[in-house]
Amino acid sequence: MAYRILVADDETEIRDVLRLYLEKEGYEVVEAADGPEALRLLKQEKIDLAILDIMMPGLDGYRVLRNIREESNLPVLMLSAKGSDSDKILGLDLGADDYITKPFVPLEAVARVKSNLRRFYALGGGEERTSEAALQVGDLRLEPDACLLYRKGEKIELTSVEFRIVKLFMENPGRVFTKQQIFEAGWGETYMVSDNNVMVCISKLRAKLDLDGRSYISTIRGLGYRLEKE
Repeated sequence: MAYRILVADDETEIRDVLRLYLEKEGYEVVEAADGPEALRLLKQEKIDLAILDIMMPGLDGYRVLRNIREESNLPVLMLSAKGSDSDKILGLDLGADDYITKPFVPLEAVARVKSNLRRFYALGGGEERTSEAALQVGDLRLEPDACLLYRKGEKIELTSVEFRIVKLFMENPGRVFTKQQIFEAGWGETYMVSDNNVMVCISKLRAKLDLDGRSYISTIRGLGYRLEKE
């Protein structure tokens, strides 16, 4: 059965382009021109992934995303002309899995859809998996089977991308990882030099870990990032 993708954007041209390219890859596409219509479709249809424009009438993409996360953890890609780090951080904070900035290359959007579907449904998917032991680094504890992170016993909510990055760090405490290595582990795609998603995601992780998140994840200038052992 084909995955069903919701494309919610008030620009007809954007919806038409995404429909054309997504259907060419074998996906089913349903469309919404505003936030309330997007929420209605999400409740009435079986949606496997949602692409949400931020600046939609009725309800903006952030509010639609907030409603989704109250009931579901399906993959959500934010689509917007807003490209600043603060906008990306807000989207990630609300639970977005990825962020596409307009204008975009349709083939890149399709590639991001594919990678998010692959990551999400392979992670949760029906196939029997061997149990993974919990990881402990300092006061951080990661339970891979449940995809849960604890700091001093307090649960920290993670997106699927954040989970994979934290798992990479906690399996290798003290090791420096480049942006390319972190991106490929978190997003499952070939790293693009101009992509700043890694920086945004690290900033968000630091904020979730502590007021001074740099005490956990250090920046190694000119090299990348590492998780401190203590």
